[in-house]
Amino acid sequence: MTGQLRLVDPVTPLEKHTHAVFSLDDGHHLRYRDPRRFGRLLLGTEDALLTAKKMPHLGPEPIDPGFAAEELYRRLKKRRAPLKAVLLDQGAVAGVGNIYADESLYRARLRPTRIASTVSRKSAQRLHDSLRESLVTAIANRGSSVDTYRDAWGETGSQQEQLLVYGRAGEPCFNCGRPLSAVRIAGRTTVFCRRCQR
Repeated sequence: MTGQLRLVDPVTPLEKHTHAVFSLDDGHHLRYRDPRRFGRLLLGTEDALLTAKKMPHLGPEPIDPGFAAEELYRRLKKRRAPLKAVLLDQGAVAGVGNIYADESLYRARLRPTRIASTVSRKSAQRLHDSLRESLVTAIANRGSSVDTYRDAWGETGSQQEQLLVYGRAGEPCFNCGRPLSAVRIAGRTTVFCRRCQR
């Protein structure tokens, strides 16, 4: 939401709100900056942190080659929540935030308010593919710098220039031209097309 991990030379001045500095073998520093203190750092193996109940169990990441569309379908079938809420639940699927949930649902032509358990296998396949495509493209473009986001090198991303729905409420849908709608789901503003997404 704010803050960042930055890879810097050790001589780089320490920014305000830097809460941790890791000295790397190659001489660089990895610095953790968190002005709003929303994040946290945990040290240990995944198993140890899960056993100690210090870390929640996370779902699979959409870009993991082992995460198949059938697994997404099974996870959706168990949920009575809106699709957008399920995508934001890190225990269901890890690594999908507000921007890429909206973008993936639009690409998959699925309405964010739709109850997850009603999604067919074919629709789950489209969503699976659009999640991967959205995230891989965003990574290649160094992310979406819509507010304060910077990558690990302090550079702005360019994915915000290619967003199809996120932050575009009231603007025309690129597909049908109808003004995009906005609702709140799971406490987050959600933008979608009432005509193209079902």
